[in-house]
Amino acid sequence: MIRAAHLQRDLAASVVVFLVALPLCVGVAVASGVPAELGLITGIVGGLLAGLLPGSSLQVSGPAAGLTVLVYEAVQQHGPSALGVITLAAGLLQLAMGAFRLGRWFRAISVAVVHGMLAGIGLVLIAGQLYAMADRTAPGSGLAKLAGLPRLFTGTAADPAALTAAAVGVGTVLLLIGWQQLPARIRLVPAPLVAVAVATAVVAGLDLKVAKVEVSGLLEAVRLPGASDFAVLAQAGALGTVLAFALIGSAESLFSAAAVDRLHNGPRTHYDKELVAQGAGNTVCGLLGALPMTAVIVRSAANVQAGARTKASRVLHGVWLLLFAALLPAALSVIPLAALAGVLVHAGAKLLPVKSLLPLWRSYRGEAVVLCVTAVAIVATNMFEGVLAGLLLAVLKAAWETSHVHLERTERPDGSVLVRLSGHATFLRLPRLLEALETLPADRPVQLDLTGLRHLDHACRTALTGWAERRSQLAPAGGPVESSPVQWP
Repeated sequence: MIRAAHLQRDLAASVVVFLVALPLCVGVAVASGVPAELGLITGIVGGLLAGLLPGSSLQVSGPAAGLTVLVYEAVQQHGPSALGVITLAAGLLQLAMGAFRLGRWFRAISVAVVHGMLAGIGLVLIAGQLYAMADRTAPGSGLAKLAGLPRLFTGTAADPAALTAAAVGVGTVLLLIGWQQLPARIRLVPAPLVAVAVATAVVAGLDLKVAKVEVSGLLEAVRLPGASDFAVLAQAGALGTVLAFALIGSAESLFSAAAVDRLHNGPRTHYDKELVAQGAGNTVCGLLGALPMTAVIVRSAANVQAGARTKASRVLHGVWLLLFAALLPAALSVIPLAALAGVLVHAGAKLLPVKSLLPLWRSYRGEAVVLCVTAVAIVATNMFEGVLAGLLLAVLKAAWETSHVHLERTERPDGSVLVRLSGHATFLRLPRLLEALETLPADRPVQLDLTGLRHLDHACRTALTGWAERRSQLAPAGGPVESSPVQWP
């Protein structure tokens, strides 16, 4: 039962989370290429449904900047009507993963891949929203966005209307940065809300001609998937997007849960139950045609820092979003798009590991390479392929680091040579291993002892057997060369 003291704290925290979530829900939806109301719907579902389900007690769910790039690509490739079906399928996949207790396995994903994924998302998000800050349409691919930035800057400087919008966006970013330097009491008001409110007031007061959010109404934005919409799941590209939504959304949610657990002393997260909660939320979001949902660290941290004690705070934040969307939808139509783009540019910059990359390079160079390759691959290709490239490189790196073979050579009194191998012999170490064996004298008997090996893969076993056979066949006629039987461990 919720105590009165806890309810008071949760009520205050829910208002703070609502004020943080409101501009982000709208901004993520607009950046994803869908109506702004769909972002609010996802936030409402994240509060009212995921907030009630067991899993994590204090983290808050809703549309996340981390999936913006992937959602935009899905909308452009498959159409807005397919978004609900893809989100629904991803939610069902998350439910299945939670039912089979796979939540804990997401903790085994390389941290370098996760940080690389966030960095790649941040780069593409920043590049795309720079166009929105100037009221321009961004190119489709990440590389095209980056390549077009010089033309964007020169074109904006020569266009008064674009320059006006850019000034609103840049001012929003500067206010977000400066807000963090103010006293703690003032910073209790969320910076994104203040920045958007100030930008909206300036645009209205000066009657600036900039693009604003288009509003269609909450009920009008809902689009239940029809039978024909499910045909998109027959496409390989759509299935890849479903998998990406499920895996990346789950990973982001569970990593967020781990981070939130470090911020409070309350109940710890049950990862499988949290995965089920995220899956249930995405299933409902898909049925409503809304954006996919994940746990969001920014809102979750604000919830904890505002003094939340129970899950009531995140449920109430969903109630406030619902009341706002139902009673004050016209308020969205006065918000300039450049201001929302500035909020997302600032959010994207937070995803870049600027401060940690150099220390990581000095201490764990391999991890830094995995991070950078993942980020570059996401920018050059897409989210799904970039993450796969990062995971593959992380696996190869782990295999290389664990594959250590030590070769010890001993000269015997009878003239023969004893070679002992120890460690882990995998195909990654074959070149150096065979080079060392080929330097052994051809006119002396060799005893190869492999009993010290803790692991010997098939490639190494075949290569060593072949080396022993070739050595016997190539021995000089009448020479004292013999290859002892190989002692396989």
